Amino acid sequence: MRNELWPEADDTAEELLAQLQRDDLSVWLGFCTNGEPLGFAEASLRRDYVNGTESSPVGFLEGLFVTGVWRRSGVGRALVEAVEQWTRQCGCSELASDALIDNIDSHAAHKAYGFEETERVVYFRKVLSGADA
Repeated sequence: MRNELWPEADDTAEELLAQLQRDDLSVWLGFCTNGEPLGFAEASLRRDYVNGTESSPVGFLEGLFVTGVWRRSGVGRALVEAVEQWTRQCGCSELASDALIDNIDSHAAHKAYGFEETERVVYFRKVLSGADA
């Protein structure tokens, strides 16, 4: 499921296990009663500035994925509620997230989960010739 959400990620099993050991990161898995995986949520505590927030640290919904047939069934909402509870337990008063500017489905899901859009950003880069890389 993680590869479906982030196909460009190339985390090794060791890196993923190390992430699971961190106190500022948590992962939730949703399963059907027959053991079928339904989805997952990954969240972290961010202490750096998070666009659109007013406090620090803030909980940050790093990723949310629900398998196709289970979308719009309440699985995503249950996962987000678990993230919210963890975020509160960590002493945070805000939960933030982001989505690519053209990911309209994610925008709608965020709004359905109670998030409000705070700003839009377009990132730029310029490759510098002759620079030591």
